[in-house]
Amino acid sequence: MSELQHGPLEDRHRALGASFAEFGGWLMPVSYAGTVSEHHATRTAVGLFDVSHLGKALVRGPGAAAFVNATLTNDLGRVGPGQAQYTLCCTDRGGVIDDLIAYYVSDDEIFLIPNAANTATVVAALAAVAPAGITVTDEHRSRAVLAVQGPRSTEVLAGLGVPTDLGYMSWTDGECAGVPVRVCRTGYTGEHGYELLPAWADAGAVFDALEPAVTAAGGQLAGLGARDTLRTEMGYPLHGHELSLDITALQAGCGWAVGWRKDAFWGREAMLAEKAAGPARRLRGLRAVGRGVLRADLTVLSGDRPVGVTTSGTFSPTLKVGIALALIDSAAGIADGDRVSVDVRGRAVECEVLKPPFVAAAPK
Repeated sequence: MSELQHGPLEDRHRALGASFAEFGGWLMPVSYAGTVSEHHATRTAVGLFDVSHLGKALVRGPGAAAFVNATLTNDLGRVGPGQAQYTLCCTDRGGVIDDLIAYYVSDDEIFLIPNAANTATVVAALAAVAPAGITVTDEHRSRAVLAVQGPRSTEVLAGLGVPTDLGYMSWTDGECAGVPVRVCRTGYTGEHGYELLPAWADAGAVFDALEPAVTAAGGQLAGLGARDTLRTEMGYPLHGHELSLDITALQAGCGWAVGWRKDAFWGREAMLAEKAAGPARRLRGLRAVGRGVLRADLTVLSGDRPVGVTTSGTFSPTLKVGIALALIDSAAGIADGDRVSVDVRGRAVECEVLKPPFVAAAPK
């Protein structure tokens, strides 16, 4: 995008003291009281995130669900109306165009939430092959997205009359602050939580109801800084880091989001071949043994031999050590529990290799 995009709540965030940064072409709140404080509030009470930059797209028409199922990786046949599913949009070579959430509305309507920067690409790819009678529309500004995450999230929303009796990855339409809102038991933090999707124009009313309720429950507003530390602790992939056109689902540990028995989805043959041969590299977690903050794009070494590269890295507020996600060459024979080092500006930081998550997720 040539110009930064702005969400529906920017004025409110500025009034509440947020700092901002560009993300996915959008100007987004990064922090309010500090990333570490917001991280801990989400883990122990509740955090409120504005993630309205996330994309929205609508696939509608006779057989829309079957059409989407023949393109995206996961098997929509495993879910039905009122459920959502994590899935991938891939190239013919198996590279990941985007990872997204599909809301199953009906056999003739699927609502998608792609990543902000990839929305137009996903919409164009689907629209280019949609059969007659099926429309694919970019609905980026149709709805805002407010994530309420943490062990007290149910208490906060129930107190506002928002429906909360939902299984994981299930959704329903209800009300908050007197306006319609779609509510889904999803999130990107590893905590029990919900994502609320009001109409774009109604975002202010919903935010104004949620913010004091979250604060009263001992929670905080949280920005993209805390969202990143929370998702990294869980080992959740971020497109452009752990998933990309050059990083496949299998390499990223997302093979569980592929309907391997389906007859068709984009990239199927390439992905089946990679599965049979075994991926050349795999995503692993790295936990610093000593002091050192890990970042993305650092070389991972076994002795003096390069064996991989970090894809994300941060200081874990929960563990109080540096952690990272890294793609490790399968041929290197590195196993969980082994030690490697990461080259941080010429200094070798020793790390333990492990399978994410770094901290236990809340029960689903």
